[in-house]
Order: sequence, then structure tokens, then C-alpha cells
Amino acid sequence: MTERADAATVEKASRPAPRPLGTGYRAPWSDRIAEAVIRGLALVSVLSIALIFVFIAKEAIPLFFEPEAQQEFGGLAALFSPRTWPGYDASVFIWQPVGGTPKMNLVPLFVGTLKITVLGMLFSVPLAVLAAIFVSQYATRRAREVLKPALELMASIPSVVLGFFALMVLASLMQDTLGLPSRLNALVAAVGLAIAIAPVVFTVSEDALSSVPRELAAAALALGARKHQVVLRIVLPAALPGIAAGAILGFGRAIGETMIVLMASGNAAVVELFDPTSSARTVTATIASELGEVTPGDAHWRVLFLLGSLLFVVTFVLNRLAVWVVEALQRRWTAGASR
Repeated sequence: MTERADAATVEKASRPAPRPLGTGYRAPWSDRIAEAVIRGLALVSVLSIALIFVFIAKEAIPLFFEPEAQQEFGGLAALFSPRTWPGYDASVFIWQPVGGTPKMNLVPLFVGTLKITVLGMLFSVPLAVLAAIFVSQYATRRAREVLKPALELMASIPSVVLGFFALMVLASLMQDTLGLPSRLNALVAAVGLAIAIAPVVFTVSEDALSSVPRELAAAALALGARKHQVVLRIVLPAALPGIAAGAILGFGRAIGETMIVLMASGNAAVVELFDPTSSARTVTATIASELGEVTPGDAHWRVLFLLGSLLFVVTFVLNRLAVWVVEALQRRWTAGASR
């Protein structure tokens, strides 16, 4: 018995070590070429984004050490704090980069951006989610084949067309209906912005709702639940990670919109956060309207590129936040379903 065991041990030791799974197969050359091309394109995309940020930051960084720029805009604290400007009796936030004394304060721009973006999200997200629930859960197959492409087609409308529509139609209609003090204001821009971002939120939300297994709804209906109970208590919670991702992507789309807010917001840098009927000026509208009229290299030029850098960072943070929210919601609902 001992000799047999020793012989088996020697035979086992002399065998070559087994290869890891997947290493014994050599992919065809066409698959390897396709993989290399995809890897190269992904690398080029990442490098392009990094180079864009480097270019924007390169134009903004001299703002913090050039003496001329420091003297003109008053330092970094002056960009975010109120100041008592010549001709004013109190400290105010104001953006007036042209004139005898350039007044460059970024707070009115971020207030206008936040106000229009939040209002646009309040209009678009509920409508888009309700439309996604109807199309995915209640509409007939024939109606779904018509409604879903029609709603998704709205995402292809150029933003300048939506801005022109908000400028010429929505502004007059809302002023006559609501009695607004001015035609162009944050509310009009927010409605136009909602039209632009609603298809994005709808598409992601509808895909998330449609991907919920039909067996869950069928089991609940078999146990006696009503249709609305199944939708609200089973389908909607299961699709919540995708809906949250769609809302955050819509927020990122809204905060980077230019033409709609440039044409319909009034473009007055007014610090009225809780007054939607006042004019507003956003970061993107400021960059689009002023960058072509400034002298390259002066303080105004540097501040505009600083705005672009901050907008780039905010967009990146929103994308990372979307990933974190989706993963957290998936862990929560997966853990809840496994219990």
C-alpha cells in the first residue's frame, strides 16, 4: 500500500500544472484586432477628455499669479464674496466684466445656473418618469411602439431650435397666462430646458422599468395585488437605480445646456435664488456670449476659462455621483430582495 501511495504521489507530481481557465483558447486574429481597436479608441477618448481639461485649466491657472490679473479682479476671494464697488453703498454680488471698473463675481452666475437647472428638473423628472411608467406598464404594445420612439425622437431636436421656441412662443404664452413681469426669465428658460432633458430621463427610466422581470409583477398579480400596487411597490422600487441614474444624467445635461438658457433667460445676473420670475444668467451662457469678445490673456479671459474648468469638474463629480447612487441603490434593493 505504501509503495502504491508513493507511486501515485510521484505520478501526480510529475503531471504538468493545469492551465487557468480561458488560457488554452487562442482567439482568432480578427477578434484580437477588434479588441485592440476598441482598446485604442477607449484610450483616445480618455486622453482627449484629459487634454481638454488640461487646455482649459492652462488658460485659467495664470489668473492666480499674474499681477495684472490679480489687480484687475481682486484675487480669488473677490470672485465669491460681496464687495463694495464704486457707486454702490453696500457690498453686493455683481457680474459686470466690462466698463470702467470690471466687476467679476461668480456667485450670480452660479445662482442663475442652479435656479434654472433645479426648476427644469422639477418640471422634467416627474413628467418623464410618469411617461416611462405609462409606456412600460400600461400602454398597449401598439401604443408603445409609437409613443416610445416619438418621445425619444425629441432628444434629437437641436437646442437652438428649442431656445427659439422658448423665445418666440413660450415667453409670450407664459407672460400672458401667468402675468409675468418680464417675457424672458428663469421660469421660461426652465420650461424650455425641461423639454430638452425630459427625453433623456424618459429613455433611461423606461429601459429600467422594462428590464424588471415580468415574473415579479405576475407573482404579485397572482397573489391578488392590483395593477397600481404592483407598479408602485414592486416595479418602481426595483427600477429605482436606473431612474436615479437617468435623473442625474438629466441634471448633468441641464447644467451644461447653453442655447436655451442664452436665448430665454433674459441674461441678467440677478441674485434672486427663490424668485423664478426674475432674469438669470448661467455659467454656460456667460461663456458662450462673452468668450468671443474678450482679449486673449486678460483677466476677463482667464475668469471665463476658470468658469469652464469649474463646469468641467462639476460635470465629472455628477457622473461619479450617478455611479455611486446607482451602485448604492442596487446594493440596497438586492440585499432587501435576498432577505
